[in-house]
Amino acid sequence: MAEESTEAVHAVGRRKTSTARVILRPGTGEWSINGRSLPDYFPRILHRKRAEEALKVTEYDGKVDVTVRVRGGGTTGQADAIRMALARSILEKDDEARPLLRKHRLLTRDSRKVERKKPGRPKARKRFQFSKR
Repeated sequence: MAEESTEAVHAVGRRKTSTARVILRPGTGEWSINGRSLPDYFPRILHRKRAEEALKVTEYDGKVDVTVRVRGGGTTGQADAIRMALARSILEKDDEARPLLRKHRLLTRDSRKVERKKPGRPKARKRFQFSKR
């Protein structure tokens, strides 16, 4: 960690159709996601670990308070959107963390989205059963 700044840092992360806005402030490690705590918002441990990953890698865990507003998508998309927004806010706070965040692929946007359904097909790529006769 380079220098300790006292002001809040904002960042945005996206995944699938979810968008997360994160505010980092110096503090004791408090989490607030849409007004709820981390275990309350993400009951699954996997989603909690995904959301916290950037803090654990850069050793900011327990040193900053995290406030998140997240909208759209499901729990996996939201957890990954929070993960990216946290990584971006840490990068804004401490530029020396870039190689570490890059190494763990926390700054790469996962651009995969659900493919649209095509006409004449039951799903995006699935086809109805072919009958020769």
